[in-house]
Amino acid sequence: MEIEAFGFQFGSGKPSKEQKKEEFLKSFAAPEIFDGTVTVDAGGFFGTALDYAANLRDEGASIIQYRNMSIYPEVENAIDEIVNASVVPGTDRRPVKLDLKEVPLADPIKNKIYREFDTILHLLDFNSKSYEIFRRWYIDSKIFYNIVIDKDQPQDGIKEIVPIDPLKIKKVRKVEKENQKVGNQTISMVKKIDDYYLYINTDKESYMLTGPGGLHLSLDSVVYVPSGIVDLNNKRVLGHLHKAIRPLNMLRQLEDSLLVYRIARAPERRIFYVDVGQLPKQKAEQYMRDMMSRFRNKLIYNQATGEVRDERNHLSVLEDYWLPRREGSRGTEITTLPAGQAMSQIEDVEYFKKKLYGSLNVPLSRLMSEQSGFNIGKSVEITREEIKFYKFIERLRHQFTKLFLDLLRVQMILKGIMTEDDWAELKPHMKFVFNTDNYFWDLKESEILAERLKMLSYVEPYIGRYFSTDYVRSKILCQTEEEMREMDKTMQVDRQRIQQEQMAQQAAAAAEQQGQQQ
Repeated sequence: MEIEAFGFQFGSGKPSKEQKKEEFLKSFAAPEIFDGTVTVDAGGFFGTALDYAANLRDEGASIIQYRNMSIYPEVENAIDEIVNASVVPGTDRRPVKLDLKEVPLADPIKNKIYREFDTILHLLDFNSKSYEIFRRWYIDSKIFYNIVIDKDQPQDGIKEIVPIDPLKIKKVRKVEKENQKVGNQTISMVKKIDDYYLYINTDKESYMLTGPGGLHLSLDSVVYVPSGIVDLNNKRVLGHLHKAIRPLNMLRQLEDSLLVYRIARAPERRIFYVDVGQLPKQKAEQYMRDMMSRFRNKLIYNQATGEVRDERNHLSVLEDYWLPRREGSRGTEITTLPAGQAMSQIEDVEYFKKKLYGSLNVPLSRLMSEQSGFNIGKSVEITREEIKFYKFIERLRHQFTKLFLDLLRVQMILKGIMTEDDWAELKPHMKFVFNTDNYFWDLKESEILAERLKMLSYVEPYIGRYFSTDYVRSKILCQTEEEMREMDKTMQVDRQRIQQEQMAQQAAAAAEQQGQQQ
């Protein structure tokens, strides 16, 4: 049974190369996709939609837990460090740029791709909201966007990109099988696979409600970017905050218990041993209450107004201990119970705090350093933790760029700039360059540039004989195509300016020489 999905879908006409290839490849098992997709068999029993909703609620509980964790001060500081290092607006207010140096296309087509990428950034408002978008993706472990187009004029491209709450949407894979006889055995082979997104919204306050079965959305009309971490047991997407759940809970419990202990044992308590003699039990209790009331009552005389005020300090009496003594033991006595000891020792709290920061992949020197200044040194002096943190940021950026690739794919196909087969061939060559303000990276870049210039001085005599200018610029100086283009424009302006200055100097020299001859 064909699934009717809301939205647009490419490939409804002529099948692509990948679709043709899948027609001839048959297997007894559907290929695994490690992005949190729920795989179900076609022709399921009635009420399967309820199972979808239950699965969606299970993942929603994890997302809500991640969001609650992000409010905790230590976790929030770590998230800020990660997001600030991942997306840096820079002086040009463009956190990410597209690099098509390795893409085998003509310059006019590349210019069109650059313009469409700028359009996508504008629709996302990424230059202004990059911090919020990246932070939401990091905390929720996934991010969804609905692509809105004009179906009457799809060639106009994407009109709007609407964010979707990950608590209400899920990617589903429906596998249809058929029995085939192989030898003496009957094996269930995969016949057809349908992928779609299921949107379930039962919130009564929302303007758009769906039933338990939800609303099916086509693949091309939704952009889905998971965190890249999947639980291999149940195929659920996990967030980067998942491994910090246990350390955070342990730190919370320890801080709460420490606070309760300090509040309960901070004051010194008085112990009243009251001699009740041979009084019966009831009389002894009454005598104890009279003594407590006598110590609690405090009459104060105000000389200015002549008022007599009875101030009762219930707290101090309740914090004291009143213990009766019988005749024959020691008489009435008042002693003190000392307060708690070693109130300033919090080594166990610091231990679990370090464990929490370690689970968040943030260097301890960034969050727990006692130095307020910034030490400037060489890149060889950078700690191993900073290098690991930089590599972690690079992995996050690489996973996050799937958002730009999917949006750019839809825009290219809608505008007719390339087909889906062309996109599949060119996609591996596209790169995204993020701005950075990582101190280790700056030091490393400056040292690498110095080494490149030194190498350039060695190669310069051989340019034109053994090495071409393009080879030197791309391999030794490692300039991107966009940088080369900008450099060529700037150098052209510089050459024209130098040429004009030389012509002006020659004209002035000629005028001076002519004046001397006259």
